[in-house]
Amino acid sequence: MSTAPVIAAADGSDDSLRALDWAVAAARQRDAPLRVVHVRQYAPWGQPDVLVAGEPDEAGDPVLDEVRDRLRGIAGLTVEYVALEGAPSALLPGLGADAQLLVLGSRGRGGFAGLLLGSNGMAAARDAACPVVVVPRPGREVREELRTEPGPRVVVGLDVDSPDDATLAFAFAEAARRGARLQVVASYPWPVRSWAAAGGLVLSAVDQHEVEQETRTLAEGFLDPHLKDHPNVAADVLALPGDAAGRLVAASKDAVLVVVGRHRRRLLAPARMMGSVTHAVLLHAAAPIAVVPPSPPQE
Repeated sequence: MSTAPVIAAADGSDDSLRALDWAVAAARQRDAPLRVVHVRQYAPWGQPDVLVAGEPDEAGDPVLDEVRDRLRGIAGLTVEYVALEGAPSALLPGLGADAQLLVLGSRGRGGFAGLLLGSNGMAAARDAACPVVVVPRPGREVREELRTEPGPRVVVGLDVDSPDDATLAFAFAEAARRGARLQVVASYPWPVRSWAAAGGLVLSAVDQHEVEQETRTLAEGFLDPHLKDHPNVAADVLALPGDAAGRLVAASKDAVLVVVGRHRRRLLAPARMMGSVTHAVLLHAAAPIAVVPPSPPQE
């Protein structure tokens, strides 16, 4: 049975070249083949969504030629080159159907200068069947920082009210591959408010220490089975008040990877959803961000 590839989306931009370097390292860590895909937005013969696999056509593909030159001489890496014709935001998500990972830069060659994350990255992170890693531009500023242990860190967000095993399993596996600590960020709302009889919101008489301890206890319970699967991974739980996205962005400073989940489909909203926390982390985190599809529903 062949190993599923790591896919790198290439378009010749500096962003995609950074993503390519990340994908090369990920493929080697997994002992997996690398598939480099260039989606050429406009087909010269006017036929969108035509697949051209393997060697480029007679006219050549300058983007794939540049990647070939960049990867030439890397030992122990099997690389396949694929050119597609069509709209990147429509084609890129579908590449995840037979991939371990889909890796993109934060903004491609066609992105608007004011956008922190291009529409192609958003579409792939929302719709791909496999985890999607978005590699940000260097120099993203993180105003608030969390105190951390020295050494490499993988950060994962955990919602104790709606945990997802797929997100935790991916984060543990990444930490194990990298010999990194796993920093689990579990945020809780504070201050807690409740509805008064008159219809207004009032502060609830809840002890913050109790809320923090309950959040930590729940988080540790969700981690237990994954710690048994990865006994060599050290995991720290940070139970923190306030905005989950802000805490994850703060934790992203000097992290090797930030892992977040994607929302499950719901009965009244059957389309795939990103979630506001995941969306904000994609826009602002300083480290590469992995967006993990949810676990399939139990039958």
